[in-house]
Amino acid sequence: MLRGSCLCGGVRYEISGALSGALNCHCSMCRKAHGAAFRTRARVRAADFRWVRGEDLVTYYESSPGNHRGFCRVCGSPLLSRFDHDPSTHGLPLGALDDDPGVKPKFHVFVANKAPWFDITDELPQFPALPKKAP
Repeated sequence: MLRGSCLCGGVRYEISGALSGALNCHCSMCRKAHGAAFRTRARVRAADFRWVRGEDLVTYYESSPGNHRGFCRVCGSPLLSRFDHDPSTHGLPLGALDDDPGVKPKFHVFVANKAPWFDITDELPQFPALPKKAP
C-alpha cells in the first residue's frame, strides 16, 4: 500500500497496486503546474487509487482537452491527473507520495520545451516530445 497527501494534509490517498511508466515531463504545463524544472509522474490504475480524506478539497483544472489536473484547493499541491480518453488510468505526480513508489523515471519527455536554466545531467533517454510508444 502506498500513501500520499497534499502539503496541508487535508487530502490523503492510498494506492493498492503497482505504479508504471514513470517519467520526467519537461512540458511547459507540467513546469507551471509544479513550479519546477519538470514533473516526475507515473501511471496508476484508477481501480487501485482511493481517496482516504479530503476528496472534497480536490479541484480539477482542464489543462488541455481531456486532461484534468487535480490539486488541493487549500494548499495547491498537485495530486493526480484524470484522462477522458482513458478513465481507467490516472497520472500520479510522485512528489505527493509519502512512501517510496518503488519505481524510478525511465526517460525524459518534452525536452524540446525544457526550462533553459535547467541542464539534464543523468543518462536517461531524452525525447523532444512524448514518444508514440514508451521505451
